[in-house]
Order: sequence, then structure tokens, then C-alpha cells
Amino acid sequence: MGRTRARRTLVALSAATALVSLAACGSGSDTADGKTTLTVATFSDFGYKPLIEEYERTHPDIEIKERISQFDQHHNQLSTQIASGSGAADVVAIEEGYLPKFRAVKDKFTNLGDYGALKRKDEYLGWKWEQGTLGTSDFVMGYGTDVGSLAICYRKDLFEKAGLPTDRTEVGKLWPTWEDYFATGEKFQSKVKDKAWFDSSGNIFTAMMNQTEFGFFDAQDQYVGDKNPKVREFFMASAEATADKQSANLQPFSQQWNAGIKQGRMATMTCPAWMTGQIATAAGEAEAGKWDIAAVPGGGGNWGGSFLTVPKQSKHVKEAAELADFLTSAASQKKIFTGPVGALPSLSTVLDDPEVKGTKSEYFNNAPTGEIFASSAKSLKPNYRGTKDQQARIPFGNALQLVEQGKADPEEAWKKALDEAAKNIR
Repeated sequence: MGRTRARRTLVALSAATALVSLAACGSGSDTADGKTTLTVATFSDFGYKPLIEEYERTHPDIEIKERISQFDQHHNQLSTQIASGSGAADVVAIEEGYLPKFRAVKDKFTNLGDYGALKRKDEYLGWKWEQGTLGTSDFVMGYGTDVGSLAICYRKDLFEKAGLPTDRTEVGKLWPTWEDYFATGEKFQSKVKDKAWFDSSGNIFTAMMNQTEFGFFDAQDQYVGDKNPKVREFFMASAEATADKQSANLQPFSQQWNAGIKQGRMATMTCPAWMTGQIATAAGEAEAGKWDIAAVPGGGGNWGGSFLTVPKQSKHVKEAAELADFLTSAASQKKIFTGPVGALPSLSTVLDDPEVKGTKSEYFNNAPTGEIFASSAKSLKPNYRGTKDQQARIPFGNALQLVEQGKADPEEAWKKALDEAAKNIR
């Protein structure tokens, strides 16, 4: 799930607070009545609650606990847990942007191929399967959960106020390119002066970068962030639009970001499939019908998507592998997409399902999410992520925040990003 994706996450704070003690206990602790306890750790609400309840009904000897934490915190904790050899959940989600980091220690993860995963190869989109197997033929590090084909979510009421088209087809025609997107933002803000055009320059930059085949690293895993012209082009475009006050200056997936969505502080948001659930949860039912979905500038792209892994330190590897298999099964992925979370399946078998293709989102003005997201999923191409992709990527997001905070102009921020990225990847 995207979600950089994440891919970028709305946290169930009450759940996270209630489960703090679980994080300290580690995985595999059993209950007093003899049940096997399995923990599932994710970095947002993956929509697993009803699936877990279903699994517990059919497996009365299993009790499942969820750990939900923030995106970076989740992955940083996993790094610590893997290094120390204890504390990891039995089933752990890893977002695609972090997967290259953990493939360097793949020997610490269970080969799900030993537990039947290889039989599922033909279910998956080819490139998604390759990501989860790290390009090997017999090692399966993780079951793919979702993919994040891109669109733009927009506020129909704010577009109408600005005198812009509100029909999703006509809206998509406003911005065949990102240059057109920012130009439309200028028109919008000339009419609606108390609203921003987009939520965060970091999210804009991420979406643009995710449309490239190669970003910060080339096919030989060599850092090219300082040489790839697309990196500078997209960074400067995002930074200059921010300097022109088009950004709401909200830190992605923070409490302030959630509040900004609820308050309608921005007219548009870059919107991979999983983001629809984030928006609906943050905005609340009172905003239902005000949002809609249109094509993304630049012609598609992928943002986010995760994998379920089983660390070897789990005390119940077999049971954990079976649970990960269930949570990513065709039936489960279909339920998640057609439910509130809306995460786009990574299984070609599900994407071909007529019900999935015909799915509409009542919250987003009955937008045909199946048509918008699922129908284009098979043509998605992931962008290459280097082993140190996160170390290189984070400084660029931090530099864009400096522009949002008025602490640097675009050129100063660019130089800062390059300097910090160079230090991080040494």
C-alpha cells in the first residue's frame, strides 16, 4: 500500500496506542488458553480487520494482533528489530521503496517459496512478482499486497468556485503535462485566493519521480540523482510552484495533513489508488461527494504498493506464512479494493474480475475507480529503486520542506538536497 507509498500514511492512533505493549513483547507469544498468537505489523490501515476476524473464525486456534504505526517509524523499527534479532512481528509489511534496503538482509526473512508461494506466481502482475522475489527464481521475500496506479483527486466544489470544469473527463484535459497542471493552479488561485492548489510539494515531487523508469539510481545501482536531468526538472518544478504559494505546505501523512484534507485546504492531490481511502478517512462523511478523480498529468505511473514478509525470528513461521498468504489472496485483495481502503490489487486475476472493473466510489462522486485504476494497472511499469533509494530520496523531500517553510529558495534547496543525499549514500 502505498502508499512512499508511500508511498504517506494515515495512522489509526488509538490502535497504535493500544498496541504499544505488543511492540515491546516481540512476536509469537501464546495465550493462556493455548492459542497461537500472531502479530501483523503495518504502517497504515491496510483494511485487514474484517479479514483477520474471518481468519480467526476459520482458525480457532489462532489469535491475531495488529500493530499500526507511522510509515518511516515502522520501517526504522523493523531495521532495528532485524539487526537485534528480536521484536519483529510475525507478518510485517514492507513498502516497495524500502524493499531494496531489506533485500540486503534477505537471509533474515523467511523464503515463502518454502511454504507454497511459488504456486502463486501466475496470479501476479509480472513486475510485481519480480519485486517480491528480488529477481530470483525460487526465493520469495514477500507476497505483493497492492499497486498504486496514479490519478489526481480534486475538489469539485472548489473547481466550480474557480470557474474550472468539474466533469472528470474535462478536468483531465486541463493538464496533459505537469507544466499544464501548475498553470491550471495559477488560474485556480487567481480566483480562489484562500485555498492552495495542492497539499504538499513532496507528494507532487514523488508522483513525478514515480513516472520515470530510473530516478535516483541507474540499472547498475549507481547513484545518478545529481546527473539525471529528470530529478532536477521535477524538483525545481515542485519547488517553484511551492515558492509561488501553490502548496498548502502540509507534511504528508501528518496530523496537520489529515486536518488540511478535512478542512478542504487544497483543491487537488496526487492520488494513487490507496490514497482514496486515506482521503475519505481524513475528510470524513461530511465531505462525501465533494471529491472526484481525474487523469494524472504525464500519462500514468505507479506510486506505492507493499509486500507482506515473515521475519525468520518469528516463533511461528509456518502459521505466519499461511496468514500472509491468506491476507494477499485473490478473495482478500478483492475485498480490500471494493471496501473502504480501496487499495488496488496486485493480482492480474483480480484486476480482470468484472466486479473489480465495475467498481465505483460513492464517496468520490461515484467515480469509476475500477475503470480509472484497475483497467490501467496491467500497463504500469515500476521505476527502479536502488539499494540506498530511501537514503537518497529523503533529503530531496526535506529540501522541499525548506521551501515550504520559507527557509530556502528553490535553487538553495536543490543544492542542499544534493549535499545531503551525497552524505547519506556514502
